[in-house]
Amino acid sequence: MTGDRNVSDNIRDFGVHDMSTSDYLVAFSGQTQNYCVGMVDMANSTKMAATLGTVKISRYYQIFLNSMSKILSRFGGSVIKNIGDCLLYYFPESSKANKKFGFMSCLECGLSMIENHSTICKELTQNDLPCVDYRVSADYGSVILMRVNNSDSLDMLGPPVNMCSKINHAAETNGVVIGGDMYMMVKSFNDYKFKKIDEFSLGFKHTYPVYAVVRK
Repeated sequence: MTGDRNVSDNIRDFGVHDMSTSDYLVAFSGQTQNYCVGMVDMANSTKMAATLGTVKISRYYQIFLNSMSKILSRFGGSVIKNIGDCLLYYFPESSKANKKFGFMSCLECGLSMIENHSTICKELTQNDLPCVDYRVSADYGSVILMRVNNSDSLDMLGPPVNMCSKINHAAETNGVVIGGDMYMMVKSFNDYKFKKIDEFSLGFKHTYPVYAVVRK
């Protein structure tokens, strides 16, 4: 499978259009692709939600998620889904492993999200809301494309999706981390510094390295 056009075209043919809308059913494409997958997740959101009313917490999430989505679109990223206070996304151009553009877009997007922290906090303050803190994580690898019968959106399963979630808390607040597979693709990029900060246990004495990313 090559090119993002095939992603959007092929997910129409998973067979979910024949499923009953009264059931939650999943269909897989049977196809895999390699992508950079990223996640931006609020820090301490549970505590924050407990101190804000329904109207304020809705506005709080709205400003945060919309701000992240706007940054994402500037770098050619696409939203997979939002999960409450978390946004999961991927970069279609990263399917071309021999090209730097998709991988640099992923790094630049994550760093830009962090660099816009003060701007987002200013907008929240103007809406009588507290400042938000968050963490960004990303990884690279093979994913399986999937669809749910009650949604038109693309979804994915695979190691980079899982690892983004698992390593996110390894990032400093308002920081960026990447997994070992992503690091192998970007370690030669001269504009960034990578520091190994953690190892995530995969069981059976195997570990997976995690790297913090900053600009040089």
